Amino acid sequence: MDNWLLNNILTFILTIIVVGGLIPQILIIAYQKKLFDKHDERKIHLGSVPRLGGVSFVPGIIFSVLLVLGIGIKCNVAGIQAVMQQGMVGLFFLFCSLMLLFLLGIADDLVEVRYRAKFLFQIIAGALIIGSGIWISNLHGFLWIDRLPDIVGWLLTIFMIVYIINALNLIDGIDGLAGGIAFFTLVYFGMAFYDASYYIYSMVAFAGAGGLVPFIYYNIFGKASKNQKIFMGDTGSLTLGMVIAFLAVEFTNVSERGNVFADVNPIIVGLSPLIIPLFDQLRVFTHRVLMRRNPFMPDRCHIHHKLLSIGLNARQTLIVLLAADLGFIILNWGLSELHVDSTWIILADFAIWILANKCLTRRIRSIEKATGNTLYN
Repeated sequence: MDNWLLNNILTFILTIIVVGGLIPQILIIAYQKKLFDKHDERKIHLGSVPRLGGVSFVPGIIFSVLLVLGIGIKCNVAGIQAVMQQGMVGLFFLFCSLMLLFLLGIADDLVEVRYRAKFLFQIIAGALIIGSGIWISNLHGFLWIDRLPDIVGWLLTIFMIVYIINALNLIDGIDGLAGGIAFFTLVYFGMAFYDASYYIYSMVAFAGAGGLVPFIYYNIFGKASKNQKIFMGDTGSLTLGMVIAFLAVEFTNVSERGNVFADVNPIIVGLSPLIIPLFDQLRVFTHRVLMRRNPFMPDRCHIHHKLLSIGLNARQTLIVLLAADLGFIILNWGLSELHVDSTWIILADFAIWILANKCLTRRIRSIEKATGNTLYN
């Protein structure tokens, strides 16, 4: 077995063990100190549920990645020095950004932080990534643009990092949704970076995916009545969003891609697994502005609220959205391999998204007319 494939497997398993060991301890503390998610009219869960699951992610990721790399250096694994030279600077700056957002997330989950402060911290985290020398310098033909001036690339990178972080945060509305999309995305990026021989970033992706395995178990199958259910909270969505945003940005700079990803546009690789949260955030923000509402104040306008309104339960809604996420990945992959322009691929995705939302809205209005009840506003 290839040494780096083994490292990915070890990192994945080790993070499962670390996070799987931390979550029960977090649950004990949360229930003892009554650190529960505040219930309001937007929430669909019943009972008191802690929202500190994400506290386990950053320790699990950092511990697993550094331990496996340290063992590799100690054992003088073939080629490890070249790999370390390739990715260590970006890894250091990523971990600094994660620690910043980790502390912000804990503060928000415990006492709540104003959205302006959240944006400031996210911008600083994005600036740290740019400081490592990683930013979007080439759109690879998307919008028929290739190379970007550095200042444009810096601003676009910060925008995309903030956008992706908040998209994952806002899609976290039903059990397993944010975690499921993040899991698919991280496994996808793990395979992409491994195929391109960017092994350190592949390990980071698989570490993040590993951390989600025990969390998803407690989030979906845990019983609040038995003190076993937990949400990821802002600590989880902010830090996972940062990892995903970093990987999406960095893949645009991968100059030599492996056999599997050779014919897939890097922009398509970076955006495809994130289509649902990115498009949903754009639609919701646009809707709030048109309705003259504060675009940063939460409501029940997300895609999962629409699916719930037509009669699906939370588990069915989760399955539909995860299937749609995989559908966009497969569709975009196939079109990119056929050398369809990346701009037309994303426009096709957007057209499908708009059509699906129109159909859902029409179905909701039909049910409302028949029942006389307001299901979705």
